[in-house]
Formats: sequence, C-alpha cells, structure tokens
Amino acid sequence: MKTALTIAGSDSSGGAGIQADLKTMTMNGVYAMSAITALTAQNTTGVRAVEETAPDFLRQQIDAVFEDIFPDAVKIGMVASCELIRVIADRLRFYKARNVVVDPVMVATSGSALIKSDAVQTLTEELLPLATVVTPNIPEAEILSGMRIGNAEEMVKATERIGSNHHCAVLLKGGHSVNDANDLLWADGEITWFEGKRIDNPNTHGTGCTLSSAIAANLAKGFTLAESVRRAKEYISGALAAMLDLGKGAGPMMHNFDLKSRFAEEA
Repeated sequence: MKTALTIAGSDSSGGAGIQADLKTMTMNGVYAMSAITALTAQNTTGVRAVEETAPDFLRQQIDAVFEDIFPDAVKIGMVASCELIRVIADRLRFYKARNVVVDPVMVATSGSALIKSDAVQTLTEELLPLATVVTPNIPEAEILSGMRIGNAEEMVKATERIGSNHHCAVLLKGGHSVNDANDLLWADGEITWFEGKRIDNPNTHGTGCTLSSAIAANLAKGFTLAESVRRAKEYISGALAAMLDLGKGAGPMMHNFDLKSRFAEEA
C-alpha cells in the first residue's frame, strides 16, 4: 500500500488540518500518517487559540515516520513560524522526500490568520523550492507573487511568476469571485486549466486542506501531476455535493461521501 505524510496543524472540529488530511488520504486509497505542527482550538466559526509544537518535537515526529514507513508523498499545510518551517525543510532535504505538496495556509476559511508575517518569506525560500506543486488560493497567490489577481489573465501571470521564481509547479485555485471554480496548473512552463462547477454549498471549511491532500495521495499512487489534480477535484466536488451541514459557521465537507463499507452503515 502506498503511503502519505501530512505535516500540518490540528483542527479540533475535524473539518480541516490534520483531521481533514487523514480522512482525505484514507478515502483516496493510501495509508495516512501525520506530524503535527500546532494544536488549534477552533470550530466552524473561527480559531480561538493556537499552540505551536516545539521545533525539536516536530523534528522527532518527522524522523519517526521517515525512519520506519517512508512516505510516497508529503503534504505540508499550516506552519506558523520560521523555526518550524526550517525544521521541515531540513528533514525533507535530509530524507530526499518525493512528491511534496505545499498548501501555503495563511488564513482560515473564517478569516483568522494562521501564519506569522515573517514566516511567509521563510516559507517561500525554504519550502517552495522543495515542492512538487504548491496550491495557493487567490489571496495566498497574491502574497506569493506580489501582484493583484482579478481575472484569468492575471492568474496566468501569477502562476508563472511563482513557479519560475521557486522552481515548482503551481496550482492556483480559482474562486474568490475571479473565475468561478476553475483552477490553473502551471508546470514546466505549460498551462492547464481545470474547469470546475461551483457547488452551492456554504460549508467549505477545509477545502484547501482536502484538495492538497487528495493531490498528494494520487501522486503517491503514481498518477501524473495533472491527473492527480483532476482526480482530487473530482473527489472534492463529491464531498461538497454531499451537502453535509454541521456547525454554526462555514461547516466541514463530507469526506466519507463515497464510503460503502458495512462498517460505515448507520445504526
């Protein structure tokens, strides 16, 4: 069985972060493992508190995984500080990690900031050059590219700038009133558009975590980057279309919408 490691923060409400990653990787057919960068007290309405993992303890988590069950892919999510980013980059280089997907989590769906301002530069310098693909949304891509993105043409320019500067593929997620749900992949100078159908579901907590984890799972299984993106988008569309409605804010998706096992049957 193929394996994947998520290095990210914990979401106590289960819809995003480590919890969403583990669910997504499992549903996409790989053995999921985790290294936790932070504990968060959060729910669908917002983030109440964040407790970062000590850098040395994060290092030990990553070492424990790589030394025993070497991951076929690595997804990196919420990493709030420079020290933690440097630990991750150091261990990925040491182990020559493959199929690295970086989701540059900067702001939660609720609007809460999830990364310190000085850590953005460290992330771009240390992690993006190690990435197979980075998966920013429009606001994150504006930060990474240093330019405003208001239409499809500017999406293309931003992905080219990010990818060329950091020598990695870029999947720029649409939405945010730019082009509905169409995503743009820039890889080795080539542009591929992935058209999406916007699903009228306000419960989008953890969509970025879910998409990047599904991409990592498919890369681990040997699919090309473009096919991994296509399969991941199909999975997330199914999870949104299931119309799970939990919580008082932007609720989670139904990650297990396609679970058919008799063990998953309701009582």
